[in-house]
Amino acid sequence: MKHVRLLTAAVYAVCKTKTSGQLLKANWLPTKSYSAAATSGGTGAGQTVVSEKRGSVVTVAINRPDMRNAVNQETGMRLLEELKAFDSDPDLNVAILHGKGGNFCAGYDLKELANHPASLKLEQDVTKGPGPMGPSRLQLSKPLIAAVSGFAVAGGLELALLADMRVVEESAIMGVFCRRFGVPLIDGGTVRLPRLIGLSRALDLILTGRPIGAEEALAFGLANRVVPHGQALQAALELAEQISSFPQQCLRADRASAMYSCYDAPSFTQAMQFEIIHGIPVVQSEAIQGARTFTAGAGRGGKFS
Repeated sequence: MKHVRLLTAAVYAVCKTKTSGQLLKANWLPTKSYSAAATSGGTGAGQTVVSEKRGSVVTVAINRPDMRNAVNQETGMRLLEELKAFDSDPDLNVAILHGKGGNFCAGYDLKELANHPASLKLEQDVTKGPGPMGPSRLQLSKPLIAAVSGFAVAGGLELALLADMRVVEESAIMGVFCRRFGVPLIDGGTVRLPRLIGLSRALDLILTGRPIGAEEALAFGLANRVVPHGQALQAALELAEQISSFPQQCLRADRASAMYSCYDAPSFTQAMQFEIIHGIPVVQSEAIQGARTFTAGAGRGGKFS
């Protein structure tokens, strides 16, 4: 496979300053509207990224199937635009990232790198510009699900790591395939992968570049769900709709606290402080009404419907 690729420094709001649960984000690219296909009902022909709104869920698809959805600079910028647009849209709760044509993403487009090396602009200050793959330096304030089919390798694996959860088809292959060509992980792979699956397993994949199938990915904790071939997007949509149905301020506060604890908290005490400061406003806004709903008989016996 030839299409492989070339963390976020935006950090959570300091616990003692705000209680919004939102992330401090690097504003190196203005938020733009969704693709024409998303707003006009078109197919997105000719577009490298195609988005579609489905109620409170948006799907964002890499649309370069002839390149196994390898990302060039144009595609990376479009992905960044779409995910920033999702994060700022109050009507959307969950986004799904997937690839058209049977592959998630085969990494950075090495043909572009080989033939036009001067076109690659690498911003070393991660607070001032996007990563080579586009959105890899984002810290989103709302959940992102990766629907993984086919190859999710090199930079494509790094894009999958950006997601909160990964729904993986049983036929999918993941791996650090760029190991073979001397292309480093510079889109968060060395940061997120050890956090998700532990240093020992991460180094196994990083140092060897070996392929990993869906079942091993599930055992590692890299995959959250394994589904039959061709069903990742549908399963991700069902999962997204479930997540979107919950009280959102509470969900986002808990998510923000987990992310802060994992990546940014300098101590246990400060992680606990972040949790309580961002959790208290939710008690008034959602928890009291939730308690009344439960008292009225909803949700008894652990029921979610």
